[in-house]
Amino acid sequence: MMPVVPPEEFWQGVEQFNQQEFYACHDTLEALWMEAFEPDKQFYQGILQIAVACYHLGNLNWRGAVILLGEGIGRLGDYQPVYEGVDVTELMTQSIELLKALQETGAEQVADFVKQLAVAETNDATSVSGNAVGRLPKISRVDQTSN
Repeated sequence: MMPVVPPEEFWQGVEQFNQQEFYACHDTLEALWMEAFEPDKQFYQGILQIAVACYHLGNLNWRGAVILLGEGIGRLGDYQPVYEGVDVTELMTQSIELLKALQETGAEQVADFVKQLAVAETNDATSVSGNAVGRLPKISRVDQTSN
């Protein structure tokens, strides 16, 4: 079976996601999601929900971030390990880690959590090992032609 090649707008949305432009990513992926058919529709929606969760987190909306992370993770489960050139397992792992950290932090501490997250983002990955906050998820592209 030939791998599905996602539309160019999808990769634009991925780039926006990875640049933490979550509102723009939402707009880009929502347009794709509205026009898509299954199985792509649910895949796009899962990524979209994780992007919106990160957007909510940036606005200190703990409840919105937790709910949408959970929904996005739930939607992506069937697409592991790789779908449309995306390392879905890695995206889910990072999103689950963020969700757990948010749940442990609680709504009252969301402002401190976001501040620590910003510090972790500016440092390189090696210097934050052992830090419970971690980082925002990133979408990793996988070359499917090497099979």
